Amino acid sequence: MANTTRVDKSLFESDHYLGKPADFSDLLVQRRLNVLRNHKGFLDKNANIVEIGCGNGNTIIPLAGEFCRAIGLEYANVHSADFFQLKQDQNAENAHFVVWDIMTKPYEPLADRLISFEVIEHLPSEDGVANYVKSLKIGGIAAISVPNKWWIFETHGAKLPYLPWNRVPFFGWLPRPLHERWAHARIYTKRRICKLLEKHDFEIIETHLITAPMDVIRWKPFQKFLRRWIFFGDTTSIPFKAVSILVICRRKK
Repeated sequence: MANTTRVDKSLFESDHYLGKPADFSDLLVQRRLNVLRNHKGFLDKNANIVEIGCGNGNTIIPLAGEFCRAIGLEYANVHSADFFQLKQDQNAENAHFVVWDIMTKPYEPLADRLISFEVIEHLPSEDGVANYVKSLKIGGIAAISVPNKWWIFETHGAKLPYLPWNRVPFFGWLPRPLHERWAHARIYTKRRICKLLEKHDFEIIETHLITAPMDVIRWKPFQKFLRRWIFFGDTTSIPFKAVSILVICRRKK
């Protein structure tokens, strides 16, 4: 998994389930950043930005120079050392790491921009999204991503016997009750995530299907072939080629 905020405590029994945040140079991270940079009005030198589930800072730190102040929130202190190292490497003096449980209360002071990538699926309850919107000023813009149900492989693993490899093909295509019975994280269609965000007073501005980076392909010539001819571009209109759904939305009230 990429970033985590609050996860079921049983998942911490294994480093495999805890996950390792992506590196800031990973293609998936770069594709998310490109979408944000290309959205007119998202970047603002006079605005503050908060990331819920910042991990090692792979997204909030590269964006810090585009904002007045950048705050990365994490449920635990696990990745703080990596965050501060990346902050130093990137000379991002206005980036800050804060331990914060978003399930307990909204973050204050309220932000002008909010981002959260691959976090909602791990929250103990989807109602935690209520504190997302309450962490944002009215009219503020958020960018939120979740795993795409129609991507070919299960990216978060599942409690399946005899299958130690976590990227089970087509597992995410199961009906929701079956998937959530065995999976380590929820998974979303575009309709489901938009409905959830609208329920909590977000207005949907646009949605993007983020093209799979194919970083699990270890043989570089084959990876290069796939990226050039099939999984090209930051976004796609074909659900089967997208590893996640990124929604840009606005707080209504």
